[in-house]
Amino acid sequence: MTTKTSDIRKVALASYIGSTLEWYDFFIFGTAAALVFNQLFFPDFDPLTGTIAAFATFAVGFIARPLGGIVFGHYGDRIGRKAMLVLSLTMMGGVTFLIGLAPTYASIGIWAPVLVTLLRFLQGFAVGGEWGGATLMVVEHSPQSRRGFYGSWPQMGIPSALLLSSGVMATVSALLTDDQFMAWGWRLPFLFSGVLLVLGIVLRRSLSESPSFRKMQESGEREKLPAARVFRQHGRKTFRLVASQAAENVSFYVLAVYSLSYLTSVVGMERSTALESLMIAAVFCVIAQPIFGALSDRIGRRKVFAGGMVFNGLFIIPFFLLLDTQNAMAVTVGMTVAIIFGQATTQSTQPSLFAEQYDASMRYSGVSIAYQFATVIWSGPTPIIAATLWAWTGSWVPLTLYIIAAACLSVFSIIPLREAAGEPLEAADGSIKDPSGRIHDQGISIPTKSNVSPGGIQDTGGVS
Repeated sequence: MTTKTSDIRKVALASYIGSTLEWYDFFIFGTAAALVFNQLFFPDFDPLTGTIAAFATFAVGFIARPLGGIVFGHYGDRIGRKAMLVLSLTMMGGVTFLIGLAPTYASIGIWAPVLVTLLRFLQGFAVGGEWGGATLMVVEHSPQSRRGFYGSWPQMGIPSALLLSSGVMATVSALLTDDQFMAWGWRLPFLFSGVLLVLGIVLRRSLSESPSFRKMQESGEREKLPAARVFRQHGRKTFRLVASQAAENVSFYVLAVYSLSYLTSVVGMERSTALESLMIAAVFCVIAQPIFGALSDRIGRRKVFAGGMVFNGLFIIPFFLLLDTQNAMAVTVGMTVAIIFGQATTQSTQPSLFAEQYDASMRYSGVSIAYQFATVIWSGPTPIIAATLWAWTGSWVPLTLYIIAAACLSVFSIIPLREAAGEPLEAADGSIKDPSGRIHDQGISIPTKSNVSPGGIQDTGGVS
């Protein structure tokens, strides 16, 4: 069941646009948390404590993401990728629009932060199901020789959303006075998501179901509890995928969220200047991602991914030194270099690398669990940890040591994973059945009733 080049390009483009719209909703909250939420929802706190509380609200979305990944992954493996993509986008857009209408602390007191925290939780639940479906729709449609290239397209939605959310926030900030922005202007980027929601739904409903899922439909085979099989048979592999994202996730939220707070409150840079620097870096990341995705088709996913992790560890100290110059050009260069070589390298290869670790019957669940559990451990706490370390030491040095340690963990975790660039996707199970119906995985015989693709081959390039 092959996909025409024109069809895969349509799927890739639609997934890119849809992913951009959904991540816009998620990031606009982070931008607002860094810039205004401490004053709007936690005004009784001192500025530093209010910032930490605002970032704690931001982190709640990450706690919900694994739950969303498990639920959406289950139904994505059972009833289809496409339906879950439309549902996740609808939920995300609706919740983000409601955040734009949320009353502040001045209106309803303590219920204001409670309400916005609940809405942030629902945001996280929705985006937890987004990533697995968006990436699999492209990866499962792609020819095996270009899986890395096309798989990078939905990932381009991450920096594009960062660009869009920062751009909308910067535009609103520039057109309004500080009093107007604090009074009602901050709501406009959230309300804008209602327009984006309609566009995203139209695009995603036009896509065809992925070839891998259509094969399962034709065979009538379904995994009853795909998430349970992920943990039971591929627990070690999934743990390594989670650990491999340490440096990427920690450094990304330092770059995209904490750095805005650091530049405005510590360095003393204008909010608009900090946002412009981040926007320029995001543009270059969008350009670099398909290049690194294509490179992974030629030299392998692990080399490109690990190279980005090493760069994250090596560049984080120069990055903060550039921020401290208070020079807009230096800050922009630092952000751009960090995002291109520390983020585009890893983000571009994740869809193909992760999808190649699981067979179709549990692939949505597997990639969602691996990706979303990493966000809880690494992404969500990062802005809080960064702000707390600064409050504790008055220095960014402890934070850089944290990122260097995360880079070391990521590199060691990526090495044992299976390298499947250029191989058929349906052969990526990493296990085969013997005549007795037992699965042999890395030399361990495991009784199971699960259905394994007849094309499954023994995985000799990775560890489960």
